[in-house]
Amino acid sequence: MSATRLKDKPLLEINNLPIICHVVKKAKETGIGNVIVATEDKEIVTAVEKNDGEAVLTGNHKTGTDRIFEAFKKLKIADIDYVVNLQGDEPMIDPKDVVKLNNLMIKTNSGIGTLASKIKENSVLSNENIVKVITKKKLENDNFVEAVNFSRQNLPNQNFNIYHHIGIYAYKVSVLEKFVNFNQTKNEIKNRLEQLRALDNNIPILVALAKSSPIGIDTKEDYIAIKKIMEYKS
Repeated sequence: MSATRLKDKPLLEINNLPIICHVVKKAKETGIGNVIVATEDKEIVTAVEKNDGEAVLTGNHKTGTDRIFEAFKKLKIADIDYVVNLQGDEPMIDPKDVVKLNNLMIKTNSGIGTLASKIKENSVLSNENIVKVITKKKLENDNFVEAVNFSRQNLPNQNFNIYHHIGIYAYKVSVLEKFVNFNQTKNEIKNRLEQLRALDNNIPILVALAKSSPIGIDTKEDYIAIKKIMEYKS
């Protein structure tokens, strides 16, 4: 609820449903497992439960991953190997991309995985609201490639495998616990990218190619644009 660029963002409505509840619906469509919202705000818990969702109230955290781990511990769910973390401001995430990531994590027995899509406009490279990921190899439809770096800064489009990072993570539970026990790194704080904590502590992050680039809702303009798209589709 404390997003500085767009007040009360998770509860803004599209088609009479809060943004966070649209994300819950997409998560349920994957059929992967239990869908739970982790939040520090009682208003979000109320909205989610009112719309047939499940939510866990957490303390205040510096990053989403730390919040996810607290919620996971509170739920006391046994026999869980992986946790998938979706961002609450991406109501247009494609469930098929989430399923693909989950399947690759299991197939390769990986610790942390995420998604990225091809960059179609050069303006993305200079947009600091859009996180870019550089990978060791070119992303193909069926491979899972190690990330070299993540950045918000302007990146030169020269001989690099640069992609639009999508804010979704899949964690092996044992690696998630290891991750949250590390202190935030200077690199992570400076760049405002929690995934750098993993790379700084030699935990590899593998990247799969997503079919689509969902627009995250960071500003009022983003909200208006996505609202128009989603209302038109419905």
